[in-house]
Amino acid sequence: MARRRFSREFKLEAVRLVREQDVSVAQAARDLGLHENVLRKWVRLYEADPVNAFPGQGQQKPEQAEVATLKREIKKLRAERDILKKAAAYFAKESK
Repeated sequence: MARRRFSREFKLEAVRLVREQDVSVAQAARDLGLHENVLRKWVRLYEADPVNAFPGQGQQKPEQAEVATLKREIKKLRAERDILKKAAAYFAKESK
């Protein structure tokens, strides 16, 4: 069975239904054809960060993008450091 995907707008409307229209999570989940825990998770994610909630497929929150950039830079710097270590060891052998 293929995994169902929901748009950001659908998730926001589902959360709005629970938060603003005082519909219970259980009732809203039944009405929308969702599992109750899925809707509870969406509400939690929205409450934690309303602006960046549900960034979409392949998109990251700003913090996640910064971490990924820093990890790439660390990897590059380590590779450069290792090359310089090997070069220093090579030239140290040559001068003996």
